[in-house]
Amino acid sequence: MFRSDTCHSLEIAADTDTQSVRPEAPDFVVVDVETSCSRVSSICQIGIVGFRNGLVTFEYETLIDPRDHFSGFNTRIHGISAEHVVGMPCFADVHDVIDGHLGGRITVAHSYFDKGALAAACRINDRAPVDTTWLDSVRVAKKVWPELANHKLSVVSRYLGIPLNHHDALSDARAAGMIVVKAIEQTGVSLAEWMAPTTGRRVGPAPPPASTGPLKGERVAILGQSRNGPLAHRIAASGGRVVAAVGSNTTILVVVGEEPFGYIRYDAQYRKAQGIQQSGGNIKILSERQIVEDIV
Repeated sequence: MFRSDTCHSLEIAADTDTQSVRPEAPDFVVVDVETSCSRVSSICQIGIVGFRNGLVTFEYETLIDPRDHFSGFNTRIHGISAEHVVGMPCFADVHDVIDGHLGGRITVAHSYFDKGALAAACRINDRAPVDTTWLDSVRVAKKVWPELANHKLSVVSRYLGIPLNHHDALSDARAAGMIVVKAIEQTGVSLAEWMAPTTGRRVGPAPPPASTGPLKGERVAILGQSRNGPLAHRIAASGGRVVAAVGSNTTILVVVGEEPFGYIRYDAQYRKAQGIQQSGGNIKILSERQIVEDIV
């Protein structure tokens, strides 16, 4: 939700003390917009975040005078009203800045509402369309965490432990970017692979468990490799059922990567497994080496 005391136009390069330093070219950028009414062209706030190597490299946010009315419904959602945009630029004024951040890059949005809103705002304001390549983080989340009841930004962020001030454009953009980062980390599917038309098949279903084997009866979640990757197939061949994520019935969490586990980046799933252990649940946290030893 928008807060009038903190929401303002800004552009910062991460890990610097000056706004004059340009960030490195990002691997991808994320955009989120809020609108003043039912017309998607009525953008009243935009947030853009750049990511490089899994980290935020720049952030840009501004309120926008939509030159349109503010409906009570929209204001109740994001907290922005007409008085907040007095003296703020209109979309035509910031079009070049937005195009400079998104143009020619991979742009993530949580659903394609933001894509449609930008296209409509460009058309209404007689500005050139933003030429970018889009990636829907909703589609990514559905492939990686199919067990969730829905894949709204708030639901996925809560599940992954991502901080979110929902319906603040900058916070929403940052969270959508982190969903993509965590999806890449958890599945091992690269950004380029997510962009490929065959992405959905790359994540794929988990292999079915063999009827017998040393892992028969175990429900195994894997962090750091796809659920249909080489380790998943080895686990399934040993009778283990590979699951998409840690749940109440998961019996083993396998962490692929360096030990000790304190250095892993898959914090949300790892913390969930720890929580189950601390509450008396029957789940083991093993390294890839340990699970392979169990199989052998």
